[in-house]
Amino acid sequence: TRSPSSRGIPSSAISPQNLCTLPLRRPAPSMSSSFIFMRRFVAAPAFARRLSTSTPLAAAQRAERLLAAKAASGKSFDDLAADLGVTNCYAAQLMLGQAQLKPATAEKLRTALPGLNPEDVAAMVNTCPERSFDDEIIKEPNVYRTHEAVMHYGRAIKMLINEQCGDGIMSAIDFYLDVGTTTGKHGERRVVITMNGKFLPHIEQRAEDNGCPSPRA
Repeated sequence: TRSPSSRGIPSSAISPQNLCTLPLRRPAPSMSSSFIFMRRFVAAPAFARRLSTSTPLAAAQRAERLLAAKAASGKSFDDLAADLGVTNCYAAQLMLGQAQLKPATAEKLRTALPGLNPEDVAAMVNTCPERSFDDEIIKEPNVYRTHEAVMHYGRAIKMLINEQCGDGIMSAIDFYLDVGTTTGKHGERRVVITMNGKFLPHIEQRAEDNGCPSPRA
């Protein structure tokens, strides 16, 4: 997510009271509804104060500060993951504001990165993240190639999941993602991405099990 300053918005212009007047340039589809909602209803000061911790602008600024604190610590994502007891990808997601920090893990994070702003840590705990992405990210070669691999092998992956587990999908919520490396037989470095998701079977929608049927006029 791009910071407000990268969109030509000075930091001094950002406050809960004037968020509704900020110029918006090509917001990603996944973010547009949040911006529209914010622009329509941010006029109420109390609501604006609650919203200010979870708007895309505030989240982007917080992510910049979190990543700066990580860089200042000299720790890698693997180091941070070990400190927190999470996967390295989840550690990265926390820094990017794409996962909620749990209270028990917050204490570990404060110890691991003592340079963090306490208000940022509190926001990470108290805010339900907007789990989304800027559609420009697909143009980044590393992301594009990973996306291409999943798309290219997607049908084979589906067939194998169905063959081994039945009719259903892999969850991306009850899910673990870990990125590592290994050495190939010719001495080359190779990337290993492990996705570990719970299998979710499609159910038969039996009427007797439907605890909340729609009303009939």
